[in-house]
Amino acid sequence: MAPVKKKTEARVVTKDIGGDKNGGKRTVRVSRLPRYYPTEDRARKLRSRKKPYSQHKKKLRPSLTPGTVCILLAGRHKGKRVVFLKQLTSGMLLVTGPYHLNGCPLRRINQIYVIATKTKLDIGDIKVPERINDAYFKREKLRKPKHTEGEIFDTKKEVYSVSDERKEDQINVDKQVLGVIRKHPERKLLFGYLGAMFSLQNKQYPHLMSF
Repeated sequence: MAPVKKKTEARVVTKDIGGDKNGGKRTVRVSRLPRYYPTEDRARKLRSRKKPYSQHKKKLRPSLTPGTVCILLAGRHKGKRVVFLKQLTSGMLLVTGPYHLNGCPLRRINQIYVIATKTKLDIGDIKVPERINDAYFKREKLRKPKHTEGEIFDTKKEVYSVSDERKEDQINVDKQVLGVIRKHPERKLLFGYLGAMFSLQNKQYPHLMSF
């Protein structure tokens, strides 16, 4: 059987036009064209196939295991050696100096800003409080004084101060980490290693070094 052809609707229609001076018949479009064109083309809404960061799979490098001594490459404490405790739900690493050795407190950092060394500590018995999560490290917004509050020339801003809760957690975690280091057979070397800053000299290249 021959395929059935679909009927296409006519775009132009012939109409009779009255009057002596008119032509009698005239071809007219079925649907009129718009009189004005838009100044801008409407942008199509493109659906992004990328997932938001909260839905990404937080893969951890195989060299990063709890207890690994890492070197920080960014931030206020860059160059310091820290102990990796655990990975948070956001994918960030929870690390500590300990604070008693090099002044680095409990903080979180992205794993791309970290060099994992071969030095590892057995921190299986260390208990990190459950309240130490991503919300724990959110910055508090400091309230600025309004013009109507205080004296006319009082322009001092609120200064951030560490809460007693964070001080308590810092002492608790560092006490456990220092206890593990003291039990290590090379504790003297570890104390000096964690307290020393990492630096490079001339003709020393990190990609050619083994940590």
